[in-house]
Amino acid sequence: MTDIAKAIKSINNLAEFSVNAEDINQIIWYNGTTPIPANEILAKQQELITEYNSKQYQRDRTKAYPSIQEQLDLQYWDKINNTNKWEEAINAVKTKYPK
Repeated sequence: MTDIAKAIKSINNLAEFSVNAEDINQIIWYNGTTPIPANEILAKQQELITEYNSKQYQRDRTKAYPSIQEQLDLQYWDKINNTNKWEEAINAVKTKYPK
């Protein structure tokens, strides 16, 4: 989940503030940081959530790929045996979790 602080930092990475209880109405701005309107923060938060959700396939793929050690082993034995098992394993994951 994308919190209010992440949304604020995405708008202004130099902002100094605190947020109480993840409540948009309980933001305290420090050291002359120009306050960001609540509607802009909430819009940015929704944008970040949408972006995160759109990349679910990447997180699923990462978990599904064989480990680097397994991939290197497959590549080694493919070269020795003139096979393409590594490519088949990678393509199976890409097929299961398309973009």
